[in-house]
Order: sequence, then structure tokens, then C-alpha cells
Amino acid sequence: MFTFLQRLIPQHFLSRLFGKAAISGNIPLKIFLIAVFSRAYDISLKKAKRKAQKDYATFNDFFTRELESKYIQYPDLREQIGSPAEGVVSQFGDIQDTELIQAKNHRYRITELAGDLANGFEYGKFLTIYLAPHNYHRVHLPLDATLTNSIAFPGALFSVNNKTAQNVKGLFVRNERLVCKFESEFGQFLLVFVGALLVSSIKSVWGEPTSPYKFKIQSDHDIQMSRGEEIGHFLMGSTVICCFERDSFHFDPALKTGMDLTIGAPIGMAHDQSA
Repeated sequence: MFTFLQRLIPQHFLSRLFGKAAISGNIPLKIFLIAVFSRAYDISLKKAKRKAQKDYATFNDFFTRELESKYIQYPDLREQIGSPAEGVVSQFGDIQDTELIQAKNHRYRITELAGDLANGFEYGKFLTIYLAPHNYHRVHLPLDATLTNSIAFPGALFSVNNKTAQNVKGLFVRNERLVCKFESEFGQFLLVFVGALLVSSIKSVWGEPTSPYKFKIQSDHDIQMSRGEEIGHFLMGSTVICCFERDSFHFDPALKTGMDLTIGAPIGMAHDQSA
């Protein structure tokens, strides 16, 4: 029923309406939204830099709260890759030719997901991380790398929870998303921000483009970034998809579908391309 209703409701209107409330500095509204959200999702500020709800200027400020640096720790080995996001492992595995698994009986193509940036990722690896509303919503770089390209795709705003993933064909290629391509010493990789219902913004640290996207925007970059550096954030729950080139990466044996990931948790090992 929830999936059916999502097809009927004005997804963008509701998401942008919520977005206006989320950035409002109106004190009673801010207090109300933060209090209701905190109770509904049992939000703890133990790991946050700011420990009191009153310290946040808006609901959005609260939702995208920063963590203390000690909680953003990446592996010591340069070839060991840490999770770019906190959330649940939705799916992971091999890219079969160009196909990725969305959910049981549902597949989609990387060419549909990433457009012109998909070249070179055939037969590679992918990992999909679902960020629930209670998760930390900033995304960090898993390796030292250079941002070379990005594409912003306009689209729908279906929820990206497991129930919807099982019932909406091509969910991740239908939703609004920002595809980011990076070049590292271990090869190229993609980080894809997928928008969702009530996600009223996808924001990158380099500033452009800013969602909502009215049309496809393709950009070239040359921005060097360090492992663990923040690259962007979401407002409300959403999904991050990581894609690695063929023979450049293998998964950590402990990685399982449905497991919780903390930021920086080991997800696999990169292969030295110069060896």
C-alpha cells in the first residue's frame, strides 16, 4: 500500500515543502520538529559534536549534525577501504556485465544509473548502503582520490527503504541522484547519492549543482581530496551506491547483507594497479 501511495502523491512538492520547514529558523517549529523526530527514531547525540538539541539552529542543522572526529576513523592500511556512509548493507556483489542487484528479482544497469560515467565499471563490484532517518547523513571519501566528473540526474523521489526497493522497478535509476567519479591510485570508483521521498536536498562540498535538479547537469572537476574527508550530505534517509572497477577491489569476508555499517568500517581491500 505504501508503495502504491507513493505513485499517487506529489513527491517533489511534499519533499520541497518539508525542506522549507527543515531550514526554518522559527524556534517553536524547530523545537517541535526536532523533538518529534528524536522520539520517533530514538536519536542519540552521544557521538555528535553538539550534545544538546537547543544547540541546533534548524531541523536541517540537527539532522545533518556532525560527529566528533574520534567517531570518523578509517583503516590504517591505505589499501583497506572504509565505508563512506553509516547505514545498512542493502546489497553488494559483482556487477554482472552491466547489471547490479536492486533487490530480489530486481536488477538495473550501471549505464542507466551513471550515464556517461559508467564506462569501465562492467564486471566490477558494487555496494549499496541504505541510510535510515536515524543514521549519520554525511558521506565521506573512502580513499585518497581526485574528483574528476559528476552528473546530476533529475528524477522521482520514491522512498528507498527495503520495501520500496522490492516493489519499484528501476528504483535507483528513476530517483534523483548525483553521480561522482573519482580517480585513485587503485583505479576509478563511483559514489552515487540517491535522493528519496522527503529528501529535500543532496549537497556536495564543492557546491554545485544543488538539488532539486531540473535537468541533467554534467560537470568536469579536478579536486584532490583525502580519505575520510566529507564530500556531501543528505536531508532525510537515502542511499549511497559505491562502484569499483573490475579487478580493483574485493569485499571484506565479514560483509553481509543487512549488517550495520559505521562510518569508516572496513568494506574491502583495493588492489594496487601498478603491481
